Amino acid sequence: MRRAACMMAAGLVFATPAAAQRPIPEECRTGGFFLGCQAWTWNHFTVFEAIEKTAEAGGKVIEFFPGQKLSPEEPGVAWGHDASPDTIQKVKDKLARHGVRAVNYGVVGIPSDEAGARKVFEFAKALGLRAVTTESVEALDTIERLVKEYDVMVAIHNHPRQPNNPNYRVWDPRYVLEVVKNRDRRIGACADTGHWVRSGVRPVDALKMLEGRIVSSHLKDLNEMSADAHDVPFGTGVSDIPAILAELKRQNFQGNISVEYEHLMDRSMPMVAQCIGYVRGWGQAAGGR
Repeated sequence: MRRAACMMAAGLVFATPAAAQRPIPEECRTGGFFLGCQAWTWNHFTVFEAIEKTAEAGGKVIEFFPGQKLSPEEPGVAWGHDASPDTIQKVKDKLARHGVRAVNYGVVGIPSDEAGARKVFEFAKALGLRAVTTESVEALDTIERLVKEYDVMVAIHNHPRQPNNPNYRVWDPRYVLEVVKNRDRRIGACADTGHWVRSGVRPVDALKMLEGRIVSSHLKDLNEMSADAHDVPFGTGVSDIPAILAELKRQNFQGNISVEYEHLMDRSMPMVAQCIGYVRGWGQAAGGR
């Protein structure tokens, strides 16, 4: 019933302009959070299969990425902000059938030219997304104008530190905070906890630093604190998932948490389901839903 109610509420958003101030429906919570998968977890599969697998693993929301094949029946159709209205409707219908709500899209490059950037925001509007995830800090002037026009949030994502590329700076939460702090409040951070660990950043410290500016999260637990670390089920690694969840709860975080599991990706379902189950159990113990 909750999954069906979640999609009924989502359907209302599909019919109207996306509104960042409108919360994700309460029925879409798992363990107190809006929890699901980043479709990149299922990048060995199609968009349709990613929706199916997200639902099977227990997720109620999904974050898409550009370029994934649409379906086994249409492998030549690529999903993303160049999708036709017919393709977008097919994905909406698939989401509805499986009780999954689309909430985010990225990591996607957003160009500085307004015409190119507008295509990303129009796509977000058509899907009823809450937010878009990017690393295009050089385009923030354009992004900010369109955030105000479309009322779609934008999250700055962090990949790992690149020691040989000092110009890559979004790995550092201090830098992300610096570039967003004087921008519209709907522009903030996508907290990728695994990439922080790979960069030598303690996730809880970064979350505290970015308080009030966290739009979404790619939640990961890693086997070790190193650049070569790989994903493990929540609670079995070094990321301190209980402390991360407690900090997000303290901040009254209202964005989506995407499980992004990038290890054994052709057979990761048991581990992804274990991650979602972990958050569900943690939330129930903490008084969540």
